[in-house]
Amino acid sequence: MSNHENDTQLGRRAFLRNGTLIMATAMTGSAVCWSAEQTPALQVGLITDLHYADKAPAGSRHYRETLGKLSEAALHFEKEKPDFVVELGDLIDAADSVAVEQRHLKTINREFSAVSKERHYVLGNHCVDTLTKQEFLGEVGQKKSYYSFDRGGLHFVVLDSCFRSDGKPYQRKNFKWTDANVPPKELEWLQADLKSTDKKTIVFAHQRLDVSNSHGVRNCEEVRKVLEASNQVLAVFQGHSHKNDHKDIAGIHYCTLVAMVEGSGAESNGYSVMSVTDQGLIQISGFRKQADYSWSK
Repeated sequence: MSNHENDTQLGRRAFLRNGTLIMATAMTGSAVCWSAEQTPALQVGLITDLHYADKAPAGSRHYRETLGKLSEAALHFEKEKPDFVVELGDLIDAADSVAVEQRHLKTINREFSAVSKERHYVLGNHCVDTLTKQEFLGEVGQKKSYYSFDRGGLHFVVLDSCFRSDGKPYQRKNFKWTDANVPPKELEWLQADLKSTDKKTIVFAHQRLDVSNSHGVRNCEEVRKVLEASNQVLAVFQGHSHKNDHKDIAGIHYCTLVAMVEGSGAESNGYSVMSVTDQGLIQISGFRKQADYSWSK
């Protein structure tokens, strides 16, 4: 059974109180008030850790089933009409050769490209296990691995933590997945980027910025200091550890989303739609295995 059993049952209660729509999440029981002055500025589709590959399952990962799971998410996004969709890394799984990896990428990106006209790709370690960053980005039609953009009165940042401790980029099996870092050049860019905007900001990452274990960015404390100093960042959305998780650190919400590749069958799918207002209210509507959340700054 999904968090959202169908298109009208959203895994949270909606009711009117004094003319204001109240959204109460099934997970936390908390409520977010969407008043006329606080209608969502935009909606964003979120998916992560698809790990597509044309190969047999390994453990809990069912690589071929990603295509069907993505098709389900696409149908829902078609109805919700998000302003854009973000894939939070590991779109493909590792392959033994460049040719096989490129074939996997072409297959899954053909399906993903049909989901939304505007798409943003966060680099995951598996994306560049066999390919170079230039090869991956060239195939998906994205110019940079880290950058920022504005939509609906908000500022968005895409980060790339696929760098070794010595600053060299991941590519062609030259790294250990536990050695993820945001290099000095990118960190300087991030600081300057956040100083250049007065808009509330949301960050997208693959490796986690809220933990110091094997799934975390090794210099995550440095990155968090930059985010906190801006006093602009509302939330960070990330993947990598394949599970639902949430931490509030210094007023910034770090939300880890569930992996699409985990488990067999439609009931094991996971994806979400984020609704956000100019005032900083955020609602995450999770489907299947993805949890619901609601926060206000």
